[in-house]
Amino acid sequence: MGMMKEFKDFAMKGNVVDLAVGVIIGAAFGKIVSSLVGDVFMPILGLVTGGINFSDMAVTLKDAIGGKPAVLLAYGKFIQAGIDFIIVAIAIFLFVKALNSLKRKEAAAPAAPPAQEVLLTEIRDLLKQGR
Repeated sequence: MGMMKEFKDFAMKGNVVDLAVGVIIGAAFGKIVSSLVGDVFMPILGLVTGGINFSDMAVTLKDAIGGKPAVLLAYGKFIQAGIDFIIVAIAIFLFVKALNSLKRKEAAAPAAPPAQEVLLTEIRDLLKQGR
């Protein structure tokens, strides 16, 4: 039973749960970015470059023989993955930048002092005046 309790304590720590949520959201975000790249940016890039489809770019290292498929060096898929990475990095950068901007605004706005502190300050000032 000691091992089960230890595992339960480990699995229920806030960091593990936060990590699990992050992985799930990251997977969903990855699908969105893949669709954005594949369905929006790549057709535009293909149009600009004269109809080049990066995903189909490959060098045949060994031709197909009989039932064996050809051996390909699919460098176009690597280019596609690089573009995906750049777009994800830019999106995350912009998101973090927006969050940091909001945090700076919150930190810059001074909090109003509590009512007790205001009252004590007024009492102090009256005592200084000799009342």
